[in-house]
Amino acid sequence: MAGKRYPWVWDYDIDAQQFDDILAGRLVLYGRLDRDWAAVRLIEYAGYREMMRRIGFADFAREWPRWRRRVRGDKLRQSLDFVAEWIVKKHPEMLVPNPGEKLKADS
Repeated sequence: MAGKRYPWVWDYDIDAQQFDDILAGRLVLYGRLDRDWAAVRLIEYAGYREMMRRIGFADFAREWPRWRRRVRGDKLRQSLDFVAEWIVKKHPEMLVPNPGEKLKADS
């Protein structure tokens, strides 16, 4: 791959554009690298701000119950359980997808 690569995808020959397409649900590679894989990769290896910037609060809160079982760290799971619950209970306005919520990877 000649394109830019993200540090959280060091072990696959996937460039940034492919990862962004996988995360957006527009691409599946090797039959198993799908949106769930990309989201869990971000959750486990990117920082919180980067994760939320790319996934978005609404998608995170909606999809967290499915992604949760795939996240390996107990403390990380517990922390993100709190975030998901906080979004749903304290800030339900964040559950409405906002076109500006998820920034493009190049911004």
